[in-house]
Amino acid sequence: MIIKSTTIISTIAATALLSLSILSVAAENLYEKNYVKQNNSNLFSLQAKPDTKLFVSNHKDEDNIPMLEDGYDLMGFSSFDAGDVPPNDALAHAKSIKADTVLVYVKYGSEKTASSKIAALKEAAKKTGEVDEKDAQASGTQYRYYASYWAKLPTPLLGVHIIKLKPAATGDAEEDAKLQVNNGLKLLAVIKDSPAAKANLLRGDVLMKIGDISLEKPEALYDAVKKYQGQSVEIAYQRGGEAAVTTATLNQR
Repeated sequence: MIIKSTTIISTIAATALLSLSILSVAAENLYEKNYVKQNNSNLFSLQAKPDTKLFVSNHKDEDNIPMLEDGYDLMGFSSFDAGDVPPNDALAHAKSIKADTVLVYVKYGSEKTASSKIAALKEAAKKTGEVDEKDAQASGTQYRYYASYWAKLPTPLLGVHIIKLKPAATGDAEEDAKLQVNNGLKLLAVIKDSPAAKANLLRGDVLMKIGDISLEKPEALYDAVKKYQGQSVEIAYQRGGEAAVTTATLNQR
């Protein structure tokens, strides 16, 4: 009887240990663990206690531009494969980094049978006395998770997001030197109701010059909007390869 009691107690203890280990794995926030800052920026909400919103979407590749146009900028993202992970974990992490909005995407990965799941858990418990996170996540239905975190920007001076255009190298040093001219800054997005939008600048336009400042590099755009803030200034740009000019009245801070 003593042997049986000891066996029962050992079984209960092992079960408790296994349960605690599983709970520990479940308690870990994978959105937080797999978070990557965008360009190591310290961007966060302008609000001391933002009312963070969570949206679930199926259009990961299409959502970035509308978010930029609505006046948000990307703080960072989380990406990982796992079993069932509640969206509220993404919201909790978004709140902890003071994001205004988090967009969550979930894609079906693969599914293992119940028997293979049990076998994996038993094998892990037999070797280490606990369930490793990887063992737990490798069992059952797997999903691919992605979340992007966004902060609302302050009122923009101009209101554009840009890409620096670079000429394709020819392999000829002399020819490449000739190509090192002002190719402008391509507009990735134009913020709605901004001075740029009111000046009828559009996504895909290429900014060439603001006032007397040629836009040969992104830093020049910063210098230009700083110099002309609060003023009406002429902007030279290209649309579809054709040169054009518009006037924008920049905001001021």
